[in-house]
This record gives sequence, C-alpha cells and structure tokens, in this order.
Amino acid sequence: MARENVAGLKRLEDELGHEFSDRSLIIRALTHASALPSARSATENYERLEFLGDRVLGLAVAEMVFQTYPKAEEGELACRLNHLVKRETCAKVAAELGIGELMVIGESEAHSGGRAKVALLADICESVLGALYRDAGWKTARFFIERHWRGRMLSWSGNQRDAKTTLQEWVQGKGLATPNYKISDRSGPDHVPVFTVTVAVDGMDTGSGKGPSKRLAEQAAAETVLRQEGIWSESGK
Repeated sequence: MARENVAGLKRLEDELGHEFSDRSLIIRALTHASALPSARSATENYERLEFLGDRVLGLAVAEMVFQTYPKAEEGELACRLNHLVKRETCAKVAAELGIGELMVIGESEAHSGGRAKVALLADICESVLGALYRDAGWKTARFFIERHWRGRMLSWSGNQRDAKTTLQEWVQGKGLATPNYKISDRSGPDHVPVFTVTVAVDGMDTGSGKGPSKRLAEQAAAETVLRQEGIWSESGK
C-alpha cells in the first residue's frame, strides 16, 4: 500500500468497524493483478478473497432477507437477494467506502478508468468482505453487511417476482412458444466464472444477460427482454 494511502486505509478500517491484525489481507483485497509482477499476479491479487467475499455476502443477505420477509415465497426471496448482491449494488457500496481511490492498480488500468469501473468496484467490494471475514470472523462481517445493505433492502420497491417466471407466464399468455435460453459465452477463471446467456422469444428482440452462474445469467437475460418489452421499467428493478 502506497504511503499516501495509509490514512485512507485507516478510514476504510473505521468504516468496516475492524482494525486488521493481518493488514496484508486488506491490502491484497485491494490489489489488482495489473499492479503485480507476472509471477505474482495470479496468486497475490484480490480474486481469491473476492471468491470468499461473494459467498459471505450471499449468505448474510440471504439470512437478512429470510428473516425480514417471513411470508415471502422462494421466488420473491431470490429476487430480493439478486437485487442486493448484484454488481451495481456492490459498486455503490464500494463508492461509499472510497474503495476506488484505495485500489492498488497498474498504470494502464488506472488510465483506462479502472478506479471508477462498476465491475472492478463490485469485485473489490466483495474481496474486502472476504478479507474482513478472514481477519475478524462471521459476526463482524455480518454486522458490516447489515449496516450497508439493510437500508437498501427495506427501501427497494422493485419487481419482486423472478424474471424467468414472469417472462414465461407473459409469453404463455400471448400464446407464444416457451423462451429458449442458450449459453453464448463463458469467461473468467474457474473459481469466478461469468456466464453470458441469450434468450429468444418469437417475434421479439433477443435478450442477453450475464451472471456468475447459468441460472443467474438466465434471470438477467429474461429481465432484459422484460425491459425491452416494457413489462418491467428501469426504475422497478
């Protein structure tokens, strides 16, 4: 961590509610492969901690949603969960924490606007959660997530049914064939895959979506079609 960012790192620890006993964890969580020599870039960047943080966030949010909405069916719970853990939400939390300015990134990544990229901010947000969990444990990580995600959960008034089910029922109501989903691309390392799925519906523009699993990518693709057709509004999700 560059000397000029030590004060920023301390501010991040204050936001996290935890002073790291192993500060190398939080530094690694903030480090992009572009800032490392090639021999170290594969193992000393943020990606392993992102893998862990993604699961920590998912479990904490799932538990929070499960407890807050005792009468909600599985589809609604999944929809609320997906909204809260999606890339854009994580990137907003990262921005609030000032993570962009603390990233350790290479010059080329910095010049291409890396500190403001939604995808990278979201990834680093999850890696910071992974580092927090490793150093402080589940209770501290969950408390932090509650502070930064509960308000978002309670204020969200978007579509509370999952996109695939909504699209399926809408298409059936119009007498059309069942939507056809296909994986069009798979990228990223094995531990953090990114699936791209396209969905075709008769007489409509094809929709596509990305996600860390085939299921979530299908949901994103279905959501694209629902938005294109005006079934779901931009403000409703």
